[in-house]
Amino acid sequence: MREYFGKLKAVKGSEPPEFAPVSLHLPTFEGTLMSTITTKDGVEIFYKDWGQGQPIVFSHGWPLSADDWDAQMMFFVAQGYRAIAHDRRGHGRSSQTSEGHDMDHYADDLAALTAHLDLQRAVHVGHSTGGGEVVHYLARHGERRVAKAVIISAVPPLMVKTPANPGGLPKDLFDDFQVQVATRRAQFYYDVPAGPFYGFNRPGAKVDQGVILNWWRQGMMGGAKAHYDGIVAFSQTDFTEDLKKINVPVLVMHGDDDQIVPYADSAPLSAKLLKNGTLKTYKGFPHGMPTTEAATINADLLAFVRE
Repeated sequence: MREYFGKLKAVKGSEPPEFAPVSLHLPTFEGTLMSTITTKDGVEIFYKDWGQGQPIVFSHGWPLSADDWDAQMMFFVAQGYRAIAHDRRGHGRSSQTSEGHDMDHYADDLAALTAHLDLQRAVHVGHSTGGGEVVHYLARHGERRVAKAVIISAVPPLMVKTPANPGGLPKDLFDDFQVQVATRRAQFYYDVPAGPFYGFNRPGAKVDQGVILNWWRQGMMGGAKAHYDGIVAFSQTDFTEDLKKINVPVLVMHGDDDQIVPYADSAPLSAKLLKNGTLKTYKGFPHGMPTTEAATINADLLAFVRE
């Protein structure tokens, strides 16, 4: 892409061409409605709701949107399920609100959506930060509407290093994330997917430029303030007690080559804290495995839903 645009140089001494006036008839979107709900604090949450059948509800990772679940939503709709995904507050097409970028609000927004749609026997699937959102939603709002849950490459129990969590990542790392978001977000949002998120920095990796640019597109749709605050939410929230409260079956899926949420300090610990948890480890899979390894992840999700 950079090489392509680098070739588009102005010809020295050239003048811009003259064009005759053109009347453009562009379609209007007035009256076209996106699917949204408004939370009790006035935030509009965008969501997709496709298909019929038992609902599968997807919660995306930081700093992405519902679009990150397209491979899973298309798959489950084809399998006869109802697939639902929302853009977290401040992300994607939802309101770029200044406040409320914490796990309590994330869980409350998800609860508002499930109540609005009156979902029953739902299976909640969360990736990365979305895994924390699902865990906190279940612990905070109960399981009346829920049949099962899945957390994939998820941030629980706790990402940041503390005396009680010596295997966590140093806070300085997340502080630097915030600096990058505040000062050079566009480049940072290219570097993350081009490097560790999908494992494209590994020797011999097959780099998919479309996947990188799609990550960048989703990230840049959201608000910098929401993303900045969200780093604290996903890194410093301790989900230990939340995990202990959950009774429904939970599948914990994680790649052992996850460079964003390291495996050893996440999935095995979450699975042990859950009353009815099952750990499934994927050798060599990266953090973004729902995208790069969609066929495997979709098949295992379907098997768990059907159990």
